[in-house]
Amino acid sequence: MNGIEIFYPVLAHVLLVIMLFILLATRKAKAVTAKAVDLRETAINNKAWTSDVVKVSNNIENQFETPILFYIVCVVSFLAGAADTINIALAWAYVALRYVHSYVHTGSNLVPNRMKIFSASLLIVLILLVRMVVQMASSA
Repeated sequence: MNGIEIFYPVLAHVLLVIMLFILLATRKAKAVTAKAVDLRETAINNKAWTSDVVKVSNNIENQFETPILFYIVCVVSFLAGAADTINIALAWAYVALRYVHSYVHTGSNLVPNRMKIFSASLLIVLILLVRMVVQMASSA
């Protein structure tokens, strides 16, 4: 293992984002076909879409918040030679939680469930960060 495996979960997250954009397009098309939205209003106000569309749109926004921190930790972990088996497993756990979070957010959207999943995924990023820093400090 040379550490490149730390990028497989990153790519799995990229796939999640692409799937969310496809879901967004599908839900928008359904709303337009059903004439459930005013297209002039949706052109300037994302919240003018149906709630099913807004849930996906909001979730896509979430994919460019804490996942950015995850990407940075993965890249630095690889560059620092700290992408060990534990960090790779933690990276996979983070991405799995992002998939679950997206499923909840775009479906039932139960905020208490989303918050638990989000908190767990953020804790994983923190653990990854701490492990990486400790590994870097011990090898210096």
